[in-house]
Amino acid sequence: MEAISSTTLKSILHSKRANIYYLEHCRVMQKDGRVLYLTEAKDNNLYWNIPIANTTVIMLGTGTSITQAAMRMLASAGVLVGFCGGGGTPLFSGSEVEWLTPQGEYRPTEYMQGWMSFWFDEQKRLQVAKQFQLARVEFIRSVWGKDKDLQTEGFYIDGRDIESTLNNFAKKIISMRSVGELLLAEATTTKALYKIAATRCKNNEFVRNPEQGDLANNFLNHGNYLAYGLAATSLWVLGVSHSFAVMHGKTRRGALVFDIADLVKDAIVLPWAFVCANEKMTEQEFRQQILQKFTEHKALDFMFNQVKQKSLQCFVLDLES
Repeated sequence: MEAISSTTLKSILHSKRANIYYLEHCRVMQKDGRVLYLTEAKDNNLYWNIPIANTTVIMLGTGTSITQAAMRMLASAGVLVGFCGGGGTPLFSGSEVEWLTPQGEYRPTEYMQGWMSFWFDEQKRLQVAKQFQLARVEFIRSVWGKDKDLQTEGFYIDGRDIESTLNNFAKKIISMRSVGELLLAEATTTKALYKIAATRCKNNEFVRNPEQGDLANNFLNHGNYLAYGLAATSLWVLGVSHSFAVMHGKTRRGALVFDIADLVKDAIVLPWAFVCANEKMTEQEFRQQILQKFTEHKALDFMFNQVKQKSLQCFVLDLES
């Protein structure tokens, strides 16, 4: 059998990669040309392989470390590595995931140039923010309209409360005159979706508080940070800086990551956080469910396409003007 050299293998596109890893209480290292993580058992140590060519994000939680050699291999494969708190969420409410982006200058230039062609114009920036929010609504309709598992839990897109909430938000988006107004309308809509999901899952006492400690809040935190990992990956691959947000403020660190993650959070993370909490799932079971749904509904593809469309659309407009 002919041996296959690593130079003959083609890299898997980030939008088509299947794996996101959350690791805790282990050591990530390079061994025999592979990236592994080591877990220490009572009687022996166990090594587990990480298929880096098919991985988008690795989140390192409590009790983890990583070697320089492993980081070099992960960077060469374009894998985004982040340090976070236990369960994929920050240890403190004021902290953020610290992302270690692979260092490479040979990334696309047209998307960042297109982004900058509109970003310094406040009205154009607002227009893109509106487009993102409309895309967010359409993604909810698309996912909830075809996900049989969600429909089994009572999430029907033609349900009166769901239809009314989404239609009202979509109508308001068009008339918004500032990002502040848009943020307020978005917060109101998300709060309404929380209530809808809580009602469906018989969790009527739910209050959104990242530090509350109940299953629904913990799962929302966890799922949101998985979405942030996908968003950060898509922006890094396309060469667009996190600094140039359209909604979350010019000075908030990593702001554009939150804008892009918002495209998929309500459609996938929000309902499944309540469903999994109602079924008393473990963190690991919830994580597997969310990752499965990200793949099923092509969440990463959707993020990539939205960023590319907004960049190139504005780039073309500026060239024509």
